[in-house]
Amino acid sequence: MSDTVLEFFERNVFGDLEAQAFPLLHRIESPRDLKRLSPDALPKVAGEVRDYIIQTLSRTGGHLGSNLGTVELAIALHYVFDFTEDRVVWDVGHQAYPHKILTGRRKRFDRLRQYGGISGFLKRDESEYDHFGAGHASTSISAALGMAIARDTLREDHSVIAVIGDGALTGGMAFEALNQLGYLKRKMMVILNDNDMSISPNVGAMSGYLNQIISGQFYTRTRERIEKSIKAIPGIGSYVAKRAHQLEHIVKTMLVPGSLFQELGYHYVGPINGHHVDQLVKVFEQFKQADGPVLVHVRTVKGKGLPQAEEKSETYHGVGVGYLPKREKSIAVKAKSASPPSYTKVFSQTMIKLAAQDQRIIGITAAMPSGTGLDAFAATYPDRCYDVGIAEQHAVTLAAGMATRGLKPVAAIYSTFLQRAYDQIIHDVCIQDLDVTFCLDRGGLVGADGPTHHGTFDIAYLRLIPHMALMAPKDENELQHMVATAIDHNGPVAVRYPRGAGRGVAMDEMPKVLPWGKAEVVRKGSDLMLLGYGAVIHPLTQAAEILDKENGMDACVINARFAKPLDLDTIIEELPSSRLIITLEDGCLAGGFGSAVMEALNQRQINDVSVHRMGIGDHFVTHGDNRILHCNEEIDAEAVLRKARSLLKLA
Repeated sequence: MSDTVLEFFERNVFGDLEAQAFPLLHRIESPRDLKRLSPDALPKVAGEVRDYIIQTLSRTGGHLGSNLGTVELAIALHYVFDFTEDRVVWDVGHQAYPHKILTGRRKRFDRLRQYGGISGFLKRDESEYDHFGAGHASTSISAALGMAIARDTLREDHSVIAVIGDGALTGGMAFEALNQLGYLKRKMMVILNDNDMSISPNVGAMSGYLNQIISGQFYTRTRERIEKSIKAIPGIGSYVAKRAHQLEHIVKTMLVPGSLFQELGYHYVGPINGHHVDQLVKVFEQFKQADGPVLVHVRTVKGKGLPQAEEKSETYHGVGVGYLPKREKSIAVKAKSASPPSYTKVFSQTMIKLAAQDQRIIGITAAMPSGTGLDAFAATYPDRCYDVGIAEQHAVTLAAGMATRGLKPVAAIYSTFLQRAYDQIIHDVCIQDLDVTFCLDRGGLVGADGPTHHGTFDIAYLRLIPHMALMAPKDENELQHMVATAIDHNGPVAVRYPRGAGRGVAMDEMPKVLPWGKAEVVRKGSDLMLLGYGAVIHPLTQAAEILDKENGMDACVINARFAKPLDLDTIIEELPSSRLIITLEDGCLAGGFGSAVMEALNQRQINDVSVHRMGIGDHFVTHGDNRILHCNEEIDAEAVLRKARSLLKLA
């Protein structure tokens, strides 16, 4: 027998168990298999997909709530449409696990978000059914419209669908695309997956508008008034009123078509129950050939099928490894040993402390209050914290406006999300040299979320902007001091810090202002300089200690603290006799911290120093455990040791 023992066991034992637990899903290797089932079997498939997601994510972690909410939607789409020809764009992509399971990736689903496994988002090179990759919100309608225009230009004939959540609909890009599609009137379907919840509670007028359509008192009162009026019609009123489904249609026709979507040029359908797969199939069949844009308003429940996730949808948006997979039992997170506070929590606590001393400090977030730690700040200072929704551009210019009037706004935005507001950073903040502090959570590699979420470009894309200062702490204690320093400075400052727990260092009781633009000499040495920016100081220190112990070489370690302004004076003062410098950064090499060091030395005409940069090369980094990624990218202590020994010509 050619099979290994493990392969045989997986094929014959695991396969049998899966077939018993998921008898319908086990037979679905592609959407073609799904289409062979009768419509009556689809609710059963939905139940199995939901169970499969819950059980798998208990082992791998991942986005839970959003995917439990889109199970029936994904099944109905693949049952009605043929996505080898038709096109579908899932906004963000973290709501597309059911789509992945139905499109031939079920057997690889247990490697979700793991190094070498499938992505937690959509990837065009992963499957022919992933038509557009995205990890940021509000892009689906624009991308789908581009596909619809291409279809018409090429004289093709297929359907194009965009699936967008109500949270993503708070983003300005979504409105721009809705406006363009309504004007062009292309044949295209927009499915609004309305679950009242993105990662955090939705904000803004659109959220209130959608709630009003489906469940507000306005809807109820109007429905009752229409029903009463119809019943009062002599002779036929009672008969008409009994036709409940027609009455509902009349109410919706009177309420919705005269409002936003109708005015934008859409045929509006809904709201419909997004967990009735048979109803979804009927609607998609009915409107798949509609001539012009159709907006299907689907109501779903985030976390559907798991009571804990339904009740606490923000908590269960994304889950880690360790909760029980069996649905009849409650979720129980594995006990963890005490760990250092996260950088996010330290930022949050620092903001609260500083705000108690300065009423000008304002917190701003773009739909990520819990992710950035500003939820605790908002609970303490509700009138001094603003969640603008998925609208990073607006967040930055809002902060700029505040700064013109003497406030001290702090925009807490993930590094990768701040990219979306690049023009506003330049045009609205930096040209005017306004006092805005940017706190960039998730700076550097972030692990399982992959290339759409790695914060690897912020050093490069911010460093080149005049007036902008850049800081990065070596640990959580230094972070609190950097936040205080950035807010104290009069001008734009960006503080970047990594995802996850700190180092477990002793924390000073109160934040203090650091000397502006000054580096810290962590370790003196005469044989080699190890120069780092941010949390990479620790692998540099580890490498220096090993060099000393095993090779008798004395390496200097400098914590730059500032990438801009760069403390070149301290670097020059501490230059070793070898004139060798290794720079390390958790970011891209092109235009990054190492480049800043080389540029500064060149500007001073110091030409006898050899700088060797270590960081992330000219490529996008895949998803996986951060330890593996750091090793692969050669930004860990072992890589520094190899480089140092090579430069010093050590055996």
